[in-house]
Parts: sequence; structure tokens; C-alpha cells
Amino acid sequence: MSDVVLTSVEDAVMVITMNRPESLNAMTPEMLDTLADVAAKAAADPAIRCVVITGAGRAFCAGGDVKAMAAANEAAASGGGGLVSRVDVLRQQEEVSRLLHEMPKPTIAAVNGVAAGAGLSVALAADLRIASDQARFTTAFAKVGFSGDFGGTWLLQRLVGPMRARELYFLSDVIDAARALELGIVSRVVPHDQFWAETMALAKRLASGPTLAYARMKDNFVYGETNTFADTLTREAENMVASGQTEDHRNAARAFVEKREPVFHGR
Repeated sequence: MSDVVLTSVEDAVMVITMNRPESLNAMTPEMLDTLADVAAKAAADPAIRCVVITGAGRAFCAGGDVKAMAAANEAAASGGGGLVSRVDVLRQQEEVSRLLHEMPKPTIAAVNGVAAGAGLSVALAADLRIASDQARFTTAFAKVGFSGDFGGTWLLQRLVGPMRARELYFLSDVIDAARALELGIVSRVVPHDQFWAETMALAKRLASGPTLAYARMKDNFVYGETNTFADTLTREAENMVASGQTEDHRNAARAFVEKREPVFHGR
């Protein structure tokens, strides 16, 4: 695997690290292809019960590598690929966002520093975002004449509302971690020197939880984003009955009656 993306596993938590610290983890095609591949493998691996995505060094991700994009634009202008093929390539790279949002296990974006452009979009795709108090956030796209990708417009307006999301996209202002918490972009802000310990404590807590129930909870949320309330009630009923058939539920019910902590095995 490319060293622009690093992975490690601890206590069923996979940590995916964007690893171009010298460029604030700006995304190259190689990084994007690798991220999509790694996320797909994490989603399919039952031994992975929680996924954390973060950045090496002092940034989460500064977005797309503008130098690489400029080179690609020059190549395209010289006949190096049609519009349709470029859309197809970008759409495949965007799979990392879909997988973080939809994979049947909890995902956390650990925002250790700046999250900009597509980097912010990828962070928004995770279920939870924990931020260092040194983190900064900006959509950034307007500053380089781009409209946005990796699902940011779809995700951000559901977090902060359509009007505020448009403002954040149109103006591309930089906001600090406290403002991101106030807007609901992140779920918690942690002092930088405690950031990684708290991130992993949260991830391990989720990894030790009811994996199968989490998967069905996520299915309810994702389904409900684009379906009616009545249809979502049906989906919830289906998932509730199915989760009630698991060994995890039966063991947890016994633990509740016996006044002890349940242990979940993902069965």
C-alpha cells in the first residue's frame, strides 16, 4: 500500500492516516485512490469494529493538491482525457466519503488541524467528528473557483441548515473549533494535548459496543435521509426485529436483568 495513506489496527479500531504532512495532507490522485480502497476494505472486514480517519502532522487535510490539479487541467486542455472520464475518476475517488457515511460500523473523523475543501467534506462524511482546539475549518472551494466535491454540500446543509451551509460555501471563511462546535459541525472539542487519547478512548468504546445494532442504526439514519417518515418507520421496524434476533441482544438483555455490563461479540 502507498505510504501516502497509513493504516493501523488497535483493539478492533482501524486508524486511517492521510500522510503527506509536508503539504498539510493535500490530496493527490494516489492518496484518493488509496483512501477509497482502504475504506472499502475496512467496511468489509468484520474484525474492524470502528474506523478513525485523521491526518499526519499539523493538519487533517488541506483539500486537493492545487499543483496536481493545475497539472491535470493542463493535460486535459491538451487532450489528455475527456470530461466524462474525468467525472468518472473523481466519482470513484469520492467513494471514501460514501463509505465513511454508510459503512455498517461507526466512523470518526479526528480533526487534528486544518480541514479544508475536500478534506472538510471527508471529515463531514464520518459519523462523529472530534476536533483538537487547534483545528480550523473552511470549505475553501470558492477561493480556487471550484464548486465542491466529496459530498460536502449534501452533508453540511444537513448539519447546519441550507442557509448557513451556503454562506460557508460562498464566503469560504475560516472558522475555529469553538465555532464549529457551536454550529454542530463537530461533536466535541478537546485540548490538543489530550486529543489523541480522547479520540482513541471514544473509538475503543464504540468498537466494544453492539456492532450489529450500530450497523442497523446507521442504516436507519442513511435510509431516513432520503425517504419519507412513514417509510422510515417501516425500515426501523424491520431493523429492530432483526437486531432482536442477534446473540448480542439476547446476551445484553440477560446482562440487564442480572445488573451487569454486557459484552458484545458482533453475533
